[in-house]
Amino acid sequence: MMKIKHEASERHVLAITVDNEAGILAKIAGLFTARGYNIDSLTVADISENHAVSRITIVTHGPPAQIDQIHAQLERLVPVHKVADLTEAGPHVERELALIKVAGTGDIRVEALRVAELFRAKVVDTTTKSFVFELTGAPDKLDSFIALMRELGLVEVGRTGIVGMIRGPEGA
Repeated sequence: MMKIKHEASERHVLAITVDNEAGILAKIAGLFTARGYNIDSLTVADISENHAVSRITIVTHGPPAQIDQIHAQLERLVPVHKVADLTEAGPHVERELALIKVAGTGDIRVEALRVAELFRAKVVDTTTKSFVFELTGAPDKLDSFIALMRELGLVEVGRTGIVGMIRGPEGA
């Protein structure tokens, strides 16, 4: 019987600096789709004063050889200036923002507020029967808060996706 060796899948955060032009996001997403790579999180924003450059942050996972291949293929795209693997670069900060709607009355409402205070979630909208909380932090923190709110009347969740930066004075 032949044994098949499977490489461990690793999670990587890629910061990609690109020209801010129509179609670049589609090109990058197409690169992932065509090769069957998954995108766990994707964010994009203009980062230059003259609106000429954007930063795309992609969280993906795969064996080391696949991550290397993604990195190499991204660098070959014409409008890509730089690809930085924050995971490989070392210590980095990751943050995400979520809006979480919870419905409930009475003790459930009080408990939702108590849990929100523990997580430093901010109430950004309230009615007599619901709250919308804003929470910023590491993805694990958001996951934990959302799991607790499921038991207290979670209605809806909206998440921005992960953004990240290398710690220290150097840029990506």
